[in-house]
Amino acid sequence: MRQSFAWWSFTAGREVDPQALLREAAAAGAQGVEMLPEPLWPVAKDAGLSIVTLTGHTLEQGFNDASLHTALADEVRRNIDTAAAGGCEAVIVFSGNRIGEGADAPAIAACIEGLAPVVAHAEAAGVRLLMELLNSKVDHPGHQCDRTAFGAAVVRGVGSPALRLLYDGYHMQLMEGDLMRTIRANIDLIGHVHTAGAPGRRDLDDRQEINWPAIAGLLRHLGYKHWVGHEFVPRDEPVPALRAAISQFELKGAA
Repeated sequence: MRQSFAWWSFTAGREVDPQALLREAAAAGAQGVEMLPEPLWPVAKDAGLSIVTLTGHTLEQGFNDASLHTALADEVRRNIDTAAAGGCEAVIVFSGNRIGEGADAPAIAACIEGLAPVVAHAEAAGVRLLMELLNSKVDHPGHQCDRTAFGAAVVRGVGSPALRLLYDGYHMQLMEGDLMRTIRANIDLIGHVHTAGAPGRRDLDDRQEINWPAIAGLLRHLGYKHWVGHEFVPRDEPVPALRAAISQFELKGAA
C-alpha cells in the first residue's frame, strides 16, 4: 500500500512552510499528497511525492441532480484534463446533497447516468474517478452518498474500472460502523482509502475508536494495492502525527 496525506487537514489552522512540510512529510514515509493546490505540485514532485487526488467539483451539488449533469460534466472533464497533464492520479466526485424527499433509487440512477460519460473521458485520459462516501451526521448534513451501499450501487452501475469508491473510514464509522466486514464485502470496488480517528477526526491513536492496525492488516490480507490517504487534523505537530499514522499501515517484521 502506498500512503499519502491530505494537504487541507495537515495544514488546517496552521501557518506552514509548504516546501518544508512537503519535504518533511516525504522523509516521514509519505509517498504522495492529496488535494494539494496546483501551484505546489512541482514543489511536491521535487520532494519525491506523487500527486494523488484533486477535488472535481463542489460536494454539495453532485451527480444525483440530473439538471446539473452538463455543468458538472464540463467541470469534472476540465479537472480530469488538469490531472492528466500534471500527473495527478485521481479526481474525486460526489453525489451531492439530497434533493426534495431524497429517495436513493432515483439518485443512484441519476449518478450512473451523469457519471458514465465522464468516466469514459477519465478512462481515455488515464485518470481514475473516485466517488467519496461522506457522513451526513456531523460534517456534511444532507449528503446523499452517506452509506457504502449507495456508492457501491453507483460504481457497479457505471461498470468501469475508471470509477471506484473512496472509502473513508472516519465517515463510515460515524454512519454505519462494521468497517472490516464492509471493506471485505466491497474490496473489489474500493480504489482509495481515507483515514482519520473517529469520532473527532484526529490522530490514529488510542483516543479514538477505530482499530486502524486491524484495518491495515485486513487490507493487506485482501491484496489491496491502492492508496491509503491520511485525512485527519493532527492535535499537535503534523509530521510526527503523520509518521505515527504511516507506521500503523507498514508491514511489521518485514526483512
